[in-house]
Amino acid sequence: MKRTIFKTLCLAGAAFMMFSCGNKKAEQAAIEAAKEQARLDSLAQVEYAKKVAEAESLLPKLPAEPVFVIETNLGTMKVKLYSDTPKHRENFAKLALSGYYDGMLFHRVINGFMIQGGDPNSKDPDAESTYGQGGPGYTVPAEILPNHNHKKGALAAARRGDAANPQRESSGSQFYLVQDEAGCASLDGQYTVYGETIEGLEVIDKIAAVETKAKDIPVNPVQIKSIKLDESSKPAL
Repeated sequence: MKRTIFKTLCLAGAAFMMFSCGNKKAEQAAIEAAKEQARLDSLAQVEYAKKVAEAESLLPKLPAEPVFVIETNLGTMKVKLYSDTPKHRENFAKLALSGYYDGMLFHRVINGFMIQGGDPNSKDPDAESTYGQGGPGYTVPAEILPNHNHKKGALAAARRGDAANPQRESSGSQFYLVQDEAGCASLDGQYTVYGETIEGLEVIDKIAAVETKAKDIPVNPVQIKSIKLDESSKPAL
């Protein structure tokens, strides 16, 4: 009986040691994984900083109203930025040239109204509950002009409501494209319109028509593959 108890205790002790050893290995693996992720994040930040610097050096060389190509998984659009909304023009151009928008989603789509994108949170499928809340950490002063209305294809800046944002400052990155002029007419004079779609209006309609779920999020993601400077707007070397 004593021998049986002794064997049982030995086996239990060995199992505990193995369990403890396994836990330590798992903890060490987790620490190493965290270190590697931190290293990769640091490299990504350095690489992005280089892209931002390159984008900023290119901004003064752009034409007064540069054209950008928005490539999505549902088609391609071209937008022209207005020269008389310089703060928004420069901001959008800098973000696009640095690759900031690449991989984001049109996270809010309302047929008969508009399609909205530019939220960095939308790159993470697990962060769906926060779609619409992300940005680069700054806002852009309003440039609301009477000569720019919400016509079909208009490019405008999303923003927080008047109660929290009486100056009507724009989101640092989120934008929307008008799908229906009548549906967006009430937004005239309320939001900064800083560009227009010059090609691909049918793509806006195609995106607006997709099936959506709660918070107007498309059931099947509509991804912005890239936003790049059009060949016609590239500075001569």
